[in-house]
Amino acid sequence: MRWSHVGLNCRDQKATEEFYTRWFGFDRARVVDLGDSEIVFLRRGEAYLELFPAAPPVAAAALNDGPAAPGQMRHLAFQTEDVDAFLAGMGEAAEITLGPLGFDDFICGWRSVWLRDPDGVIVEISQGFQDDAVPDQAVPDQAVRERTDGRSTS
Repeated sequence: MRWSHVGLNCRDQKATEEFYTRWFGFDRARVVDLGDSEIVFLRRGEAYLELFPAAPPVAAAALNDGPAAPGQMRHLAFQTEDVDAFLAGMGEAAEITLGPLGFDDFICGWRSVWLRDPDGVIVEISQGFQDDAVPDQAVPDQAVRERTDGRSTS
């Protein structure tokens, strides 16, 4: 099993495509013609965004680091080497909703800023995040992984 994509409902698919191709390095991978509309797939490495035309009513734009209600995506997130340089490159196109904030109390050098895409989706840009160091014994062995996803261990 591998992660596939995130589907986004777009007020203006062309504006959303431009935002993610220009600022985040996605490229158009496929367009599915539905007759009166289309679905646009964008790809960057193994990550895909699937852009759908939004159906009315259009929800209010999210605030801060994204919506907190169950069943809603809070935000998309990307890593960069330098948050300030990324924001400088975006200039006026960066509609910041929160930050930049530093999280040195957790990870030295971790900083994040949240901004809004053309459809109101919150996008987090971070630098310096690192996973916890996990001891080998904390990772389930193959037999445990097989039992938990329903496969036989024999």
